[in-house]
Amino acid sequence: MKAILHARYGSPHLLRFEEVARPVPRDKEVLIKVHATTVSTGDCNMRNFTFVTPSMRPMAKLMFGIGKPWKERILGTELAGEIVGVGKGVTRFKAGDRVFGSTGMEGGGHAQFACLPENGALAIKPDSLNWEEAAAIPFGANTALHYLRGLGKIQAGHHLLIIGASGSIGSAGVQLAKHFGATVTAVCSGANVELVKSMGAGKVIDYTKEDFTRHAETYDLIFDVVGATTFHRCQHLLEPRGIFLPCIMGLPDVAQSLWTSIAGGKKIRGGVAINNLERMAFIAELADAGKLKPVIDRRYSLQQIPQAFEYVERGHKKGNVVITVEHP
Repeated sequence: MKAILHARYGSPHLLRFEEVARPVPRDKEVLIKVHATTVSTGDCNMRNFTFVTPSMRPMAKLMFGIGKPWKERILGTELAGEIVGVGKGVTRFKAGDRVFGSTGMEGGGHAQFACLPENGALAIKPDSLNWEEAAAIPFGANTALHYLRGLGKIQAGHHLLIIGASGSIGSAGVQLAKHFGATVTAVCSGANVELVKSMGAGKVIDYTKEDFTRHAETYDLIFDVVGATTFHRCQHLLEPRGIFLPCIMGLPDVAQSLWTSIAGGKKIRGGVAINNLERMAFIAELADAGKLKPVIDRRYSLQQIPQAFEYVERGHKKGNVVITVEHP
């Protein structure tokens, strides 16, 4: 099979498009013929720590490799495709099932075939979505759901500020907040105002014209997807028991998170959004009902993944960058 291999940090053009052995499903695993995947910010962090804060970079390198990756690997945090083989003991799926889901830090989506555990973050693809649309949902939705529902305990009636609302995580966050009955104020560039409003934001702040930290409104939750602010800068915008949810954390954020968990009042909470079956099933249900729709910015072929990484790592993509995987 064809795959994109990651063996060195640095330029995206160090990625290699090569022929490798097709994976074989182990017990409780399924083999998926991949039709679409994405290049996500998670992929960028694993490839070259693009959006990792300097204070957290040493820890990230311990996880993935100090001078170079611990092992040559295939990236790709989400995919959509057809099951073409199952390992021993698989009961949830069968050959022919059309599925979509998250691969998480294990990766594997940037290839023509991938193996995933049947009890991982995998679900039947809604018929209403094509392959590219389905692949563009899991990463952003899983992350936003983890932060908003898992860490923020979002409730109907909450007033929520989402900073970076037009990206993969932010666009999913706006839609999820609307589903949970919250009122959303979104922060994005002027070019994306109408897009964010169409997803359910009640108010949009154009950060190129206004400083959202100077507004008088207060929020139950502040979800900073892009690392645009800090707890110190925006805690005056929080309600007395409000929660700041930063996707991009440094060591000072970690220390403040520990302190506020003890001190009470306003809090800061963050952490890695580990994939799980329950969240993926919930995401699939919302997508099937039309309550969670993907935003696709650009499309590339598997061989063009280095160019896709270059675009995503500029930090201004709208929604998702999708990779179409062809099979001869």
